[in-house]
Amino acid sequence: MNDLEPLDPAHVAQLLSRPPFVVINGVINVRDLGSYPSETYSGQITRPGSLYRSAELSGITEEGQAQLKALNIVKVFDLRSDTEIRKYNTPQPTIEGVEFIHVPVFQTEDYSPEMMAKRYQLYASGKTEAFMELYSQILDHAGPSFGTILRHIRDKPAEGCIFHCTAGKDRTGIVAAILLKLAGVNNTAIAEDYALTRVGREPAREMIMARLSKEPLFASNNEAALNMFTCRHETMIAFLALLEIKYSGAEAYCKSHLGLTDDDIRIIRDNILIPNSSESRL
Repeated sequence: MNDLEPLDPAHVAQLLSRPPFVVINGVINVRDLGSYPSETYSGQITRPGSLYRSAELSGITEEGQAQLKALNIVKVFDLRSDTEIRKYNTPQPTIEGVEFIHVPVFQTEDYSPEMMAKRYQLYASGKTEAFMELYSQILDHAGPSFGTILRHIRDKPAEGCIFHCTAGKDRTGIVAAILLKLAGVNNTAIAEDYALTRVGREPAREMIMARLSKEPLFASNNEAALNMFTCRHETMIAFLALLEIKYSGAEAYCKSHLGLTDDDIRIIRDNILIPNSSESRL
């Protein structure tokens, strides 16, 4: 499958050097969720320089810390479980002036050998239907985690934030999709944002494969390991359909699972959107 093959390094470097990608040394897959035009709320775009998504920050360098601060990021929301952090020895860094908030989607009991074996088998298939089962699990468990992030946007819109999981793909991608849906961004643009992780994770390809090679399911099956990290446009389109059909859409999900009110959602949307300019990503 073509999307399992390594990308041309020169092409990757070129893409990573321009928006929506952002450079934070020691962190991969960093993107700004700003400058996406709203289809529902015409004349507005998502606010640039406010909401960021990424992979784990544990490897951030001193220069990266300075870059993070220069972006006005003062809150970091970590969606990873305690189990992941211990397993990969990737603790949160300490950065003066930046608050790290641990908001795990899955708890320790969700990482039992039986649960992980089932989850890995779904990932290994690479099938859209398997990812939908996984993404439903995320949605069903993530109310408190996602709620903390959205309440920050509601209450402190001037404080830039970044949210991340391990690779910045699944849990992170779902948060990003929900925020962009609330802002009225069209599904194609949301799916394109999701698919950019294919580029964003490429610099860590060898590290990711080395980690997965330690898992019995992936040790002798390279394609299965790569399937785990696919991020296809059609997967996000299917997820957005799932969100609509099973959860009645992003707003209804935020009310039923995050405990937000209509007023909360209106304030969050107002804080995400700004008047359009020529710099939007059309």
